[in-house]
Amino acid sequence: MKRIILSALCLMGLLSAGAQSFDFDMTQVQPEYSDAKGFGWDMLNYVKAPTAKEIKSVYAHPAYFSVKVPDGNYKVTVTLGSKKKAASTVVRAESRRLFVEATPTKKGEFKTYTFIVSKRSPYISDKENVKIKDREKDYLNWDDRLTLEFNGPAPAVKEIKVERDNDAVTVFLCGNSTVVDQNREPWASWGQMIPRWFGDKVAISNHAESGLTAGSFLASNRLDKILSMMKKGDYVFCEFGHNDQKEKSAGSGAWYNFSYNLKKFIDQVRAKGGNIVFVTPTQRRRFENGKIVETHGDYPDAMRAVAKREDVPVIELHDMTRTFFETLGEEDSKRALVHYPANTFPGQTTALADNTHFNQYGAYEISKMIVMGMKQLGLPMVNGLRADWKDYSPAQPDDWKTFKWYNSPVYEIVKPDGN
Repeated sequence: MKRIILSALCLMGLLSAGAQSFDFDMTQVQPEYSDAKGFGWDMLNYVKAPTAKEIKSVYAHPAYFSVKVPDGNYKVTVTLGSKKKAASTVVRAESRRLFVEATPTKKGEFKTYTFIVSKRSPYISDKENVKIKDREKDYLNWDDRLTLEFNGPAPAVKEIKVERDNDAVTVFLCGNSTVVDQNREPWASWGQMIPRWFGDKVAISNHAESGLTAGSFLASNRLDKILSMMKKGDYVFCEFGHNDQKEKSAGSGAWYNFSYNLKKFIDQVRAKGGNIVFVTPTQRRRFENGKIVETHGDYPDAMRAVAKREDVPVIELHDMTRTFFETLGEEDSKRALVHYPANTFPGQTTALADNTHFNQYGAYEISKMIVMGMKQLGLPMVNGLRADWKDYSPAQPDDWKTFKWYNSPVYEIVKPDGN
């Protein structure tokens, strides 16, 4: 497909014609985003657009750039660096999905990265939509555009290419607040960190949401959305248990409703030619005599039992996160979760002490556990891992003291739904 260097006038014509490939020269002045233009600097209620001087050099703050595209997977190629200054750039997409960690470039040096961003909206068909929560309505994950976030000590972007991709293997994620793309700092989950480890052959499409059970995920049409996007040979990963164990309705429990709903996932995914993988739930941080106390009842065993009966591969995240917490110890394990003194973040007047929800470091570590689970199961998407991937053990985690995350400019002090 012929590439086109975009101006405002030509992009409007291309969007109406259904173009699937766009190039943006980011050293030229770009407009503010509008649906009419279909591209431009975005999130301007949180950050300013880079000035004409900054786009020729480095940005003084994070910046967001969006392009209006239909639902699907997109191959995104970013060229980072500046002719005028040394730079260091982080690239995320949509709701804080990590794709490129802080990348230093010398003056006049440029580095290029290519990855797949999965873009979606609530639309399934003229008769069906995903029933998103009120809190999700302003998430970058659910709108009509693909949004890139450029962050880091001194961001600099030379070029962006966006191309429709129909070939990448897609890994769809189902789950709750431990999986979801958390939209705001300081919350984070493994589903938004795992794109970091894959190049341009694997897409991660995260449909999880805080507070959901296996049953409410199905009832809100989220699996229907996945099935509408899934092609034969794609994968669906399911991690549930945290919220399911609190259900009190008739038939609730690990061995009845929960197991029955898991069977629905299996049957519907396989009927469409997809592959399903179960992920046992992450541990909560609850210690007794230096050891993690089990808080999930029969739910991990119920998931394992359904998997064994139906020949579903299982990633034992339950066991890996136990090892991870116990290796860090009772005190330092707080460093993987949202434990912060008052006034750490804007608007935070009281301390945060959450033993379920992960911060950026914890989510980053857990994403590595998921990749190791993929490798242990011999799943084919591991052939798409980036060249800098290094095998990982939760018994030898990365040092939290050296982990660096550059906060997005959007914060929320209220903890996510579920526990």
